[in-house]
Amino acid sequence: MKSKAIINVDMPKGKINKNIYGHFAEHLGRCIYEGIWVGEDSPIPNTNGIRNDVLQALKNLKVPVLRWPGGCFADEYHWKDGVGPREQRKKMINTHWGGVIENNHFGTHEFMMLCEMLECEPYICGNVGSGTVQEMSEWIEYMTFDGESPMANWRKENGREKPWKLKYFGVGNENWGCGGNMRPEYYADLYRRYQTYVRNYGDNQIYKIACGANVDDYYWTEVLMKNAGRFMDGLSLHYYTIPGNFWLGKGSATDFTEDEWFITLKKALYIDELITRHSTIMDKYDPEKRVGLIVDEWGTWYDVEPGTNPGFLYQQNTIRDALVAALHFHIFHNHCDRVRMANIAQTVNVLQAVILTRGEQMILTPTYHVFDMYKVHQDAELLAIESSCAEYEHRGETLPQVSITASKNGEGTVHISLCNIDHRNEAVVDLEFRGDSLARKQVFGTMLTANEMNAHNTFEKPDAVKPEPFRQIELGQHTLMAKLPPMSVVTLAIVENKAALIERQ
Repeated sequence: MKSKAIINVDMPKGKINKNIYGHFAEHLGRCIYEGIWVGEDSPIPNTNGIRNDVLQALKNLKVPVLRWPGGCFADEYHWKDGVGPREQRKKMINTHWGGVIENNHFGTHEFMMLCEMLECEPYICGNVGSGTVQEMSEWIEYMTFDGESPMANWRKENGREKPWKLKYFGVGNENWGCGGNMRPEYYADLYRRYQTYVRNYGDNQIYKIACGANVDDYYWTEVLMKNAGRFMDGLSLHYYTIPGNFWLGKGSATDFTEDEWFITLKKALYIDELITRHSTIMDKYDPEKRVGLIVDEWGTWYDVEPGTNPGFLYQQNTIRDALVAALHFHIFHNHCDRVRMANIAQTVNVLQAVILTRGEQMILTPTYHVFDMYKVHQDAELLAIESSCAEYEHRGETLPQVSITASKNGEGTVHISLCNIDHRNEAVVDLEFRGDSLARKQVFGTMLTANEMNAHNTFEKPDAVKPEPFRQIELGQHTLMAKLPPMSVVTLAIVENKAALIERQ
């Protein structure tokens, strides 16, 4: 059976916020130290301590927003320990992630410098679990106040004369768990108190994000929206795709069965139900959709790679992860009226990372390539799609074989992304275009696929899974047929035929 879809080119459904393609970098394992920060004296080529290869790879993705310093780490992080001369900074124990000693060499100044290098928005998560209202208030003052004050003067003494622009600030993280094991009623009141002192100085307007639910805790969302909704701009949601059991064995990143392949993709699709149900509760208290749903932790979570520190959460990344990422983006697009930001966990060397490093070596993961192929959807208009998909059947269970999303950018270029999650069979997709003709158009395609379910890039074979041109396309006046290989992600660009355009003029 073929999959069929009608793409209504003249029916935009809303803007795909570029921040859906955001990232998350926590002080966890080798994400910050070695993954991003190596220090100015490192033999690894760097710019002001930020390693050049990772910096360039992230710039290529047009990273829109970067979340820091956690995660669970955020609610034990005391920002004042991470400013001033590095040799004088107070060391701390990272109790959540491996019990390692943090030297605090990467702090506020270094993070904001990184965001300036990437030309992305910083998203800082404040300490509610073990921090004080004064501590959070003074951090905002330190970063954003342009005037005479103790914190602004201290910032200037530490080398930054002008304040930074800070748009996104999270008031706590996972306060239902590692951020304090709080009840929603208690956190709602605490949020109301803390956010009061997250001040807007000058023309810096902060978008305040409250700690939202753990997966399907709909009661948490109900309590937060009812009691604190008017004090927030965003409400977070965390969901990880785990094929196994979180405590008894999550499953291997590379050594998995067909059953585990299927259940991973099934669980990835579950985020659609989560967003739908949390959004319904938010609609009850916020029918104008003023408050954004911020999915600031998502991705696959497997058992750590054998022989690595279990507290570092280092895992490999296969074509399976690339499909999980593509499915998430399609779902985020479909909910663009409510989902304003999403942050993959995490950027480098942790969980579903887009980059892995080993000393001075760096490789790009299949997930990185999906981010690269999909960056064309950032801030584009989502197009309405009506589809009927063939079934992907495994042991009596079925999932839609193909997932499709489409957008139109400001120049009028239509981009269509498709993924075939079937690990055995190709997918034939018939696309009908309404509201525009394909007669004077050209189509260019890029594909990511593999011959094995566990195909991944290694430091010995860094290009085992990489994008390649996609040419299995037949173009008609109003139709397009594409043949997708098993386990594949494809992005098509439909552009004006330059020769036809010149002829018309």
